[in-house]
Amino acid sequence: MRILQLHCDSIEYTPTKKEIKSAEDIENPQTQRLEELVVVFVAIEDGDDSSVAQNAISQIKESMQKIGCKKLLLYPYAHLSSNLAKPSVAISLLKEMESSASDLEVSHSPFGWTKSYKLQVKGHPLAESSKVITKDSPSAKPDSELTSEALKGESKIRSIWKIMSPDGTMSNIADFDFSKHPKLEILAKYEAAKQRHVDQPPPHVALMKKMGIADYETASDSGNMRFFPNGRLIKSLIERYVTDRVKEYGGYEVETPIMYDSEHPSMVSYFNRFPARQYNIDSDGKKLFLRFAACFGQFLMANHFQMSFKNLPYKLYELTRYSFRREQSGELVGLRRLRAFTMPDCHAFCGDMTQAIDEIKVRFDLSQSVLENLGIQKSDYDMAIRFTEDFYNENKSTIEELVKKNGKPVLVEMWTEKFFYFVLKWEFNFIDNLGKASALSTDQIDVENGDRYGIEFVDENNNKKHPIILHNSPSGAIERIIYALLEKAATDSHEGRKPQLPLWLSPTQVRIIPLKEEFYDFCEKLTDKISTNSVRVDIDDRNESIGKRIREAEKEWIRYILVIGEKEANSENLSIRDRTTGAVRELSFDEFITEINEQTQGKPFTGLNFPKHISKRPNLMV
Repeated sequence: MRILQLHCDSIEYTPTKKEIKSAEDIENPQTQRLEELVVVFVAIEDGDDSSVAQNAISQIKESMQKIGCKKLLLYPYAHLSSNLAKPSVAISLLKEMESSASDLEVSHSPFGWTKSYKLQVKGHPLAESSKVITKDSPSAKPDSELTSEALKGESKIRSIWKIMSPDGTMSNIADFDFSKHPKLEILAKYEAAKQRHVDQPPPHVALMKKMGIADYETASDSGNMRFFPNGRLIKSLIERYVTDRVKEYGGYEVETPIMYDSEHPSMVSYFNRFPARQYNIDSDGKKLFLRFAACFGQFLMANHFQMSFKNLPYKLYELTRYSFRREQSGELVGLRRLRAFTMPDCHAFCGDMTQAIDEIKVRFDLSQSVLENLGIQKSDYDMAIRFTEDFYNENKSTIEELVKKNGKPVLVEMWTEKFFYFVLKWEFNFIDNLGKASALSTDQIDVENGDRYGIEFVDENNNKKHPIILHNSPSGAIERIIYALLEKAATDSHEGRKPQLPLWLSPTQVRIIPLKEEFYDFCEKLTDKISTNSVRVDIDDRNESIGKRIREAEKEWIRYILVIGEKEANSENLSIRDRTTGAVRELSFDEFITEINEQTQGKPFTGLNFPKHISKRPNLMV
C-alpha cells in the first residue's frame, strides 16, 4: 500500500464520471468541500491484506494525533502505483480502514471515479508525508527477535510537539516561522515521521572510501565497519580527546564486559526500559546479549561502592569499543548508523534532583565545548529536548535555561506520562545532506536505575538513599563525529569551498615533494626536523611528475605542501603551498611550526600510521 498524507486547510472535489465498471454507486454526484482535515491519498496494491490496512490506519491515526487533527478523508488514488489490487479487494480494504478509524470524523471519496479536485495544504513541517506499507513493514508482523517492551511501545507514546525559543516562548510547530531555522524544520519533520531508512547513500560514504578512512566489512554482519590506517588514526585521536575532556571534568575511567546474562534480575528489568534491539547469544545454557550501552556495567560496579553524600556527584566513564545494537537493515548507512559503535559514556550519580539539575548544566556546557573543538559548530546542529509533562511543570525554569544556553529555538517533545527510565533527555542533532538527523551529544536524568541496581549512598542524616543518575555522552558515537565532519566537507565541496578535516585530525599534515632525487637527503633531514615538533609529515618520493604528486596531495586534503628544488634547498625560509588558500607563502621554519601548533594546541597527537615514504605504501583499492 502506498499513501500520501497531507494536512490541509481544505479540499474540494467533484466526482465527474465512473472510471471502472466496479466503481461505487453514488446518487447525484455533487461537489464536496471539507476543511481542517488530513487527506490521505491511498493506492492499495496487489498482495495487500487486512494486516496492511490495519497497520496503515494505525500509522495515520498516530501522525494525526501529533498534529491534533481529528478529521480524515481517505482518497483512493490509483496513480501512486502500477501494481494495483483487484477493485473488489481495494474497496474492501478501504472500507476496513474507514471502519477502523471510527473514533475520528472519517469519510472516503468515491472509489473508481474520475474526480476533479483542489486542495490547500498547510505549511508546517508535519503537513506532508508519504509511506509504503507492506506485510513486512514494522508492526505489520510479530517480532521475530527478543525486543524490549520500551522499543515495542515507543511508537505508542503520546507526545506533544512544540518549538521553544531562547526566551522561553513555546509555539505550535504549525505556527512557528522556520525561515531562519531550516535545519530545525528538517529535524521536526524527521522526528515526526520516524523514517530512519535511507534510499541512497549520503555523500560521506563515498568520501570515507576515497579518503581511505573506512568501508563496509562484507565478511561481518551489516553495520560493522573496517577502519583503514587513516581512519584508525582519526578515530583514535577523537577517542583520546573526548576521554581527556571527560577526565578533566571529573570522570573516573573504568572498563566493563561487552556481554551480559539477559536473565540476571537487573538486566530483565532494565532491558525492557531501554528502546534498543540486541544481539543475543546462547552459551552453555545461558542467554547472553552484547551490551548496547555502558550503563548497566557501570551500575553493577557502582552497586559495590560505599558512597556518602560527600562523594556526590560521582562520575564513572567508559569509552566502549564497542556497543552493539541490531539496527534495522534499511537504517544502516556508512558511519551514520551502525550496529557496532564506539560510545563515550559518562554517568554521574547525584544526591537529589537539585544536584542533578546543577550537574546537567555543567555537562551541557562540556558537550558544546567538545563538539566545537572537534570541528562541529553550533550552526551545524539543532537541539531537541524531551521531558515528561510532570517534570516540565516542576522544573520549567531549568528547561528554559538549557534552551537559552543553546542560543536558538529547539524542538520539544513532551510526554504526557513517563514511559522510559528518564524524565528528561536533551540531544544535539546533526542534519546531513539527505535531510537525516543523527544525535551527537546527549544527556538524560534517570530516576529509576539507582533503585533498580541497588546503588546507595548515605545522606547527611545517615540515611541510605538511591542516587539520581545522569547519562551523558559529550560527543555521541565517535563514528558519528567522523560522519558529521565528512558530511560538512561534502557541503563545502558542493558550495565551492575546499573540503578539509581539522588539521589535528589530518592523517598527513605536511607533505614534502622533492623535485629530483638529488634533493632526497635534504628532504629526509627536513622531515625529521618537522616531525620532532609533533607534526605528521611524509615524503612523496615516487617517480611521478611534480604536477601529479601535487594533485594527489590535494585529493588527500593535505593542508601544507612543500615542493623542494634547488632554490628551496638553499633558502633559509620554507616555500609553503597552503591548500586552504591556494597561495604559496614563504615562512621561516619557526613561523611554520608556530602556525601549525596554534591550530593543534590542546589536541592529542600521534605520529603517522603508515610508512613515511609514499613509495613504500600499498595502494588501497576501494
